[in-house]
Amino acid sequence: MLSALMLAAALTGTRLAPLAGAIEHYRTVATYRVTLRSSHADGEDHIRYYYKKPGFVRMEFIRPHAGAVLVYSPLTRRVRLWPYVAGRFPELGLSPHNSLIRGPGGQTVDKSDVGALFENVRTLLEQGQAEVRGEARMEDGRTALHLVVTGAKGGAVASVHRYELWLDTSSQFPIKVISRNQEDAIIETVMMDALEINAPLPETLFNPEGE
Repeated sequence: MLSALMLAAALTGTRLAPLAGAIEHYRTVATYRVTLRSSHADGEDHIRYYYKKPGFVRMEFIRPHAGAVLVYSPLTRRVRLWPYVAGRFPELGLSPHNSLIRGPGGQTVDKSDVGALFENVRTLLEQGQAEVRGEARMEDGRTALHLVVTGAKGGAVASVHRYELWLDTSSQFPIKVISRNQEDAIIETVMMDALEINAPLPETLFNPEGE
């Protein structure tokens, strides 16, 4: 398996250098927060998402399940879920692999961050191919570079055979991602809004007793 450094070296100097740059830039990111808008076969999800290395995650659900809060700790490798108000009864303790909280493509909360996305992209690229489709103006006015990464025939990562990514030309973060299966059917479309990189995130976000 190619390491991240080997992949970056292989892409540097090619038309895919922006992808290598985005992957390398993510190494410098300590925290981020963003609003996710996900559409899939089962409906839509709107979530305020917070991430802090080495893997702390907080999700505040806007739609559906408004008010629910989910927190994952890489120290305990457990998910704490409050269906109504964070820090208040009832609280559920779950494995990140519990089917109740897996994403539409089987994604787990411990592999839900941008770094995990880039890892999947790297894996598909090892035997697959990628192309640059040029810059695009997004609905909110942001400019993004449109990339398509396709796995080898019969290959998939986390059920995904092809990713379409729109990388913000300013932040180098993906601001839109479409994942497709081997039949080229869309698994999920995710839009990322109100992104803040290296935002100060208080410890209480990931340990919310008393909120």
